[in-house]
Amino acid sequence: MKGRSAKELFDIVIDGISGIFLPIVNLLSTVGIMKGVLVILTTTHVLSTSDQTYLVLDAMASSLFTFLPMLLAYTSAKKFGADPFIAVVIAGMLLYPNLVAVQEVGKTIRFLGIPILGVKYASSVIPIILAVGVLVYLERWLDRVLPEVIRGFLTPLVCILVIGLLTLFAFGPIGKIIGDGLAAGYEWVYALSPVIAGLLLGATVQPMVIFGFHWSLILIAMNNIAVSGHDTVLAMMGPAVFAQAGAALAVMFKSHDKAFKSTCLSATVSALFGITEPSMFGVNLPRKRPLLAVCVGGGIGGVIAGLSGVQATAFAFPSLAALPIFFGHGFVVYLGACLAGMLVAFLLTMVLKFRVDNLEETVEAEPSSSEVSETVPAKTTVLV
Repeated sequence: MKGRSAKELFDIVIDGISGIFLPIVNLLSTVGIMKGVLVILTTTHVLSTSDQTYLVLDAMASSLFTFLPMLLAYTSAKKFGADPFIAVVIAGMLLYPNLVAVQEVGKTIRFLGIPILGVKYASSVIPIILAVGVLVYLERWLDRVLPEVIRGFLTPLVCILVIGLLTLFAFGPIGKIIGDGLAAGYEWVYALSPVIAGLLLGATVQPMVIFGFHWSLILIAMNNIAVSGHDTVLAMMGPAVFAQAGAALAVMFKSHDKAFKSTCLSATVSALFGITEPSMFGVNLPRKRPLLAVCVGGGIGGVIAGLSGVQATAFAFPSLAALPIFFGHGFVVYLGACLAGMLVAFLLTMVLKFRVDNLEETVEAEPSSSEVSETVPAKTTVLV
């Protein structure tokens, strides 16, 4: 097999990430809207977070995100060619209540005397994708070396033990270390200049969502509000959320596919309510250049947000419905920051040239030789 160019490797990774999230894009849109409505109801005091009605509705809206690794285990296995049921069992292990109770508080536990770093896996992305990516190769090796008579039960047993432990010992901590490092970097930059912090965070937070690294920033935001009653991380993230919506809306206007237009509109509404994954993975990321527009719009909006000095006084994912949590000093300027992020991303996406519809045809036409297409199976080329 000849060496692949950087562009080919990049396209393979993008195709893999998009393929993992596309099957649940509509679900992400639905629960995003539900969570936005709940924010409105609680902000206007129609419902209290202690009401039993709220608890039921919140369970409906939050279950997908809480158990996101299990859904990603299934879609990743389908994309990579691994056994989806083994993958789901491994994800279920990460979310098992007794283990979660210890892991979520960051407590180190020991397996046969070897320490396992405490990691929060609910809503995480990268650990389970890495796990399934390795799982497919372990499965194939076991299928080659094990006799058929014992393969049916021994392959799942070995896979669950090996990949489960590998995830707990390596993939989870790796994701946590990377995320915590990014969060610490933000705190350092914000101390130097809120404007620079707004620029950097606004421009990079949406790409961070691809790998789930943004959750470390979310945890910092929650801790800031619990300790001091206010936070700036959420404020810096807000314009990028609206930028994601603006880019998806522009793609909708440029598309000629009625079904895809509906997907874009749904993703735009979801982004406005604070859930950007449908716009990211279903619309902007597969087309690459709209994501660049999101970064530019988020960066410009982040600068304005930094200048505003606005702070969140309660925790909610930045969205149209969550704007009341920023009410106070600099609120009007902050509204301008969110609007600027959306408009810049929208206009830039409209002027950029890229393939909007029929992306599958584009992917088939890109390899430079038949050898590339023959040596890169569709379901097994994300991790190389």
